[in-house]
Amino acid sequence: MLSNAGCVIIGRNEGERLERCLESVCKAFAQVVYVDSGSTDQSVQKAEASGAQVVNLDMDQPFTAARARNAGLTLLYQTQPDLEYVQFIDGDCELVASWPNAAAAYLDANPGVAVVCGRRRERFPDASVYNRLCDIEWNTPVGEATACGGDALMRIKALHEVNAYNVNLIAGEEPEMCHRLRMQGWKIFRLDEEMTLHDAAITRFSQWWKRGARGGYAYFRVFWLHRNSSVQIWKKNVLRTLVWAGLLPMLILLGIFTSQNWLLLLLLLYPILFLKVYLRNPQLEKQLRPKFALYMLLIKFAEFQGMSRAVWELITHKQIRLMEYK
Repeated sequence: MLSNAGCVIIGRNEGERLERCLESVCKAFAQVVYVDSGSTDQSVQKAEASGAQVVNLDMDQPFTAARARNAGLTLLYQTQPDLEYVQFIDGDCELVASWPNAAAAYLDANPGVAVVCGRRRERFPDASVYNRLCDIEWNTPVGEATACGGDALMRIKALHEVNAYNVNLIAGEEPEMCHRLRMQGWKIFRLDEEMTLHDAAITRFSQWWKRGARGGYAYFRVFWLHRNSSVQIWKKNVLRTLVWAGLLPMLILLGIFTSQNWLLLLLLLYPILFLKVYLRNPQLEKQLRPKFALYMLLIKFAEFQGMSRAVWELITHKQIRLMEYK
């Protein structure tokens, strides 16, 4: 077990997935905190039985994953203030046994690095095309990165410098925090190490669409939050989505209603985009490549929906409820 690191798990109604998570984490960390957000199953009891400390979030306040992680970090630090590192993990994930030591060793050897993450894999990538798409998404480049996901080992000192997660964000909280860390001179690294097994459990198109909308919401919300920064996070993502799912459809509709038929030629840009994505991913299996290209095209429209909700939130000053897909 690592003596200088603890772990924070967040979850709600994860069932057997939480059991696997707790078992894997408790083998690696002596200090484990589980933060529950209103579970109605036996999640709290299972966490207590495993020896983890439990935080029950007050659900009368708006819930965010960022708020849950901060609450877990606070208890962990209060319990053992001499800890150097904290492993964050979602309750639907299982920690790979070799990860904690490899990650901690990297942080030990690189004092300028605040966050390390590794390879997150889907537990059941063949259960649906959507799970497979998630597994591809998790396979980010090895080396210095701009952000991490929900699973990562972090330097507690660095988290304190930036006041950890932004509790007002309902999505995109990790990249936003990583942005603030990088603005303070810290680095984020993706290691060539197996880290976690994740269970997306996405079996329907509607779930995948909601997840895409959540991503679009995060893109715009985080971009807008740091729009005056010297490094404008997710600016390109926002612009791409606005062009492909906003501007082009508007121009095509304008062409239809005004009989400006030349505008209909813009429709040809979509098969061109499809072909571009298809050709850029020769490493994928032959039967998956066209599906991947199609879904990467469709995701722009889901992201646009999420971005529209983010804009509405800014206009009305009303925070949208958590965007869940499972």
